[in-house]
Amino acid sequence: MAWLGLRDKRGGWFRSHADRAESEDVLTSRARATWLKRGTILIETRLSAQAQPQTLFSFQRTWPKVGRFSLQALAHGGIVLVDAIGDDVRHATLPFDANGRIDVIRLSYSWDVATGFATLTLEQPESENIARAQIKDPVGLLEEDLDAAFASGHASNLQEDVLFAAVSNRIEPVGPMPTLTSHVPIRTNCGEVPASDIRRGDMVITEAGDTVPVLQVVRRTVPARGTFRPIRLRAPYFNLQRDIVVAPQQRLVMRGSQVEYMFGSEAVLVPARHLVNDSSAFVANGPSTVTYHHLLLPGHQAVLASGCPLESLYVGRMRRKPEALATSILASFDRARLPEHSKPIWPVLKPFEAVTLATMRAA
Repeated sequence: MAWLGLRDKRGGWFRSHADRAESEDVLTSRARATWLKRGTILIETRLSAQAQPQTLFSFQRTWPKVGRFSLQALAHGGIVLVDAIGDDVRHATLPFDANGRIDVIRLSYSWDVATGFATLTLEQPESENIARAQIKDPVGLLEEDLDAAFASGHASNLQEDVLFAAVSNRIEPVGPMPTLTSHVPIRTNCGEVPASDIRRGDMVITEAGDTVPVLQVVRRTVPARGTFRPIRLRAPYFNLQRDIVVAPQQRLVMRGSQVEYMFGSEAVLVPARHLVNDSSAFVANGPSTVTYHHLLLPGHQAVLASGCPLESLYVGRMRRKPEALATSILASFDRARLPEHSKPIWPVLKPFEAVTLATMRAA
């Protein structure tokens, strides 16, 4: 099990039976207090365009002393984490300039008591920008406090602009993530194979008709909320032979005379989230978590999913950045065997451009 709890505006839940560990310091009436000594708190939020502070997410600590855990946005930029147990306070600050915009940001607080590791990370799903701040000597979180914060919500504060908050018993990766649900059919030299069944060394057919090897296969389970919430793309739109479900940031390769006329390019990349119109693409409903898969190819080629060309996993030159690689979904792979990807040669459409193109094609 990874995700233990989830909370958004509709409510929340918490599973308290995973990774229990009795605290050696708790010797009184709370002798059976259970601590999460390794994990991640993840939130996605929009930041207010107003120059005012925001408490994005917070909850009360109850043991061994009264305290508070909080993530706050400062009035003039920056994110602050404060974790207090009585007079024992840990904090971290990340500079961040939203430039008056209210794009979604993703904040991850990951800790491991055994190694003394804790990091506050800020990601912008719309870009490759990642900022980190280190925190010394984390103490973990009491499961009873997490249960009160996520399941009942009476001991927590979830700001209006927060899309969701979630807690995991793992150190969750940051950076590039997979975007194909299990049943998306990928064209290989042996026919169409579900994305979840493809393995390293399998041969896939690219949009250009080439046959290339799969260098690695990645997989990740995430909350089906915010920028992780799946998008269903409907056939026969986008050259699809049947419906497929992908992550919002999965980019489609779109070509044709309209593309050349409107954008002066042979092809463009369009994130699935920009295509949602409740006709050819819409937000999919399902469980509270979703597992995504993806394929790492030598040259970042586009694969064919039920006839629709989709961007394969893009990793840029991450192999040259040991710190970023160590906290990514690629951390377990041999760095020397990872490819380097140049920037996509096709432009990535902005939301209004994607909507215009999709409307013209549907007409």
